[in-house]
Amino acid sequence: MSIEDLKAHLPDYAKDLRLNLGSLATEPTLTTQQRAGTFIAAALAAGDGVVIRAIVAEFGPLLAPAALAAAKSAAAIMGMNNVYYRFTHLVGGDYPQLPAKLRMHVIGRPGVEKADFELWCLAVSAVHGCGTCMASHEHVVREAGLTQEQVQSAVRIAAVVHAVARTIAAQQALTGLAMDDAA
Repeated sequence: MSIEDLKAHLPDYAKDLRLNLGSLATEPTLTTQQRAGTFIAAALAAGDGVVIRAIVAEFGPLLAPAALAAAKSAAAIMGMNNVYYRFTHLVGGDYPQLPAKLRMHVIGRPGVEKADFELWCLAVSAVHGCGTCMASHEHVVREAGLTQEQVQSAVRIAAVVHAVARTIAAQQALTGLAMDDAA
């Protein structure tokens, strides 16, 4: 399945998502690696199998093996961190001052440019809604020289990929059919 197949599976009521998905697939403010990794990390964070397979099929070949692994790592590590740091932020008290005691070595050695990995972590954090992580990763990528437009582009990709995943899942529930069966 490709992006075009995915767009074709979106119902008419999600036409805006179809159009946004198409335009963001060639978003010019991001490098090919930044854009492809953001799509993949966001799809993994959104968690819909149909969307994950389509996005990885479309964007995986654009990444070196190390970059593909790093995009997957960003989704994995932020799946943990977003829950933990959202908890410490929302509950407050002494929790934010306590050491996390969670292994996060991949953040220090992601195997790709630090700014790209942090951008993917930011996109995943946007999907998961962790304000603490979004603020932290946005600060790091801005310090690394990425522009507001690049940050916004990554978050736009994350928002659209998440909405596409939710819409595909909803459509499957409404029709009772697996989208893979229709492809």
